[in-house]
Amino acid sequence: IHFSCPCSREQPIFTTRAHVFQIDPSTKKNWVPASKQAVTVSYFYDSTRNSYRIISVDGAKVIINSTITPNMTFTKTSQKFGQWADSRANTVFGLGFPSEQQLTKFAEKFQEVKEAAKLARDRSQEKIETSSNHSQESGRETPSSTRASSVNGTDDEKASHGGPAEAHLKSENDKLKFALAQSSTNVKKWETELQSLRESNARLSTALQESAASIEHWKKQFSACKEENDQLRGKIEELEEQCNEVNKEKERNAQLSRRLQELETELQDKELELEELRKQGEIIPELMSECESVSEQLQAAEKKNKDLEEKVRTLRTEVEENKHRQTNLKTELKNFLDVLDGKIDELHDFRQGLSKLGVDN
Repeated sequence: IHFSCPCSREQPIFTTRAHVFQIDPSTKKNWVPASKQAVTVSYFYDSTRNSYRIISVDGAKVIINSTITPNMTFTKTSQKFGQWADSRANTVFGLGFPSEQQLTKFAEKFQEVKEAAKLARDRSQEKIETSSNHSQESGRETPSSTRASSVNGTDDEKASHGGPAEAHLKSENDKLKFALAQSSTNVKKWETELQSLRESNARLSTALQESAASIEHWKKQFSACKEENDQLRGKIEELEEQCNEVNKEKERNAQLSRRLQELETELQDKELELEELRKQGEIIPELMSECESVSEQLQAAEKKNKDLEEKVRTLRTEVEENKHRQTNLKTELKNFLDVLDGKIDELHDFRQGLSKLGVDN
């Protein structure tokens, strides 16, 4: 494949970056990386040839040089991967993009360039048909010119006997001969181009069939991957449920751990209480002996209390009797005082009488 420098006559019309792959020529199934990292992939337009090419260069190595034809098809095989077959290069190119948006832009540009290539091909065919028509007309006119030549004489005779009309006919005849030769050359050229296009079409058909087979293979792999993905999703859901159960178990274990710590704390408190009770249990015999002693003392005290109660009752009886006696004594004392007052009044009267007697004496 001839690769000319784009800076001479080709101009880039679209540029992006992608990972480049080529189909494995031995298996026609597996992809082989053509670049170790993402490289620049560009559409170039050749104004002199009215053609479009996809070109990508990795350092000094040309990894894509694909001329776009109307028969090419760009296929999206995933959200970030697309491919097209190039029969001239006898390979299938694949591009892996960083995002689905970049893949969509590249595919839209491919379709646009493909339509432009188809339009250019149609125009070329129109030119070929026009040129063919001109060549046929030239072929039909040549015998008449020859007949005119034979009627009017040879070129040498016209040169010797002719006038301006014969010279004009000679020049027209030369032009027609030149046009006929050029038309024959163009016909051979277009026949060669047509044969090349047929061969290219055959290669494209083969590549298209291989691409269709590859697509079916990838579809099967995609279905298998989808099923595997569904199974993995189911496993992930099961694992998530198990994780939720594990988290719940962890929470329950944490609660149980906290409850266990609380019970251990309570157990320690109970052990301390039990130790205190044991210590107190050691002094129980002493307390029992003291209790017996206290019981004896209590019995003695109760006996003394009974005695004291007897004495109290006796004293109460005596107090009552004393009260009765005091009442009697008070009554007698009052009577005695009344008598004493009478006696004192009598003594007072007697003293006053004595006083008067002394005064009189």
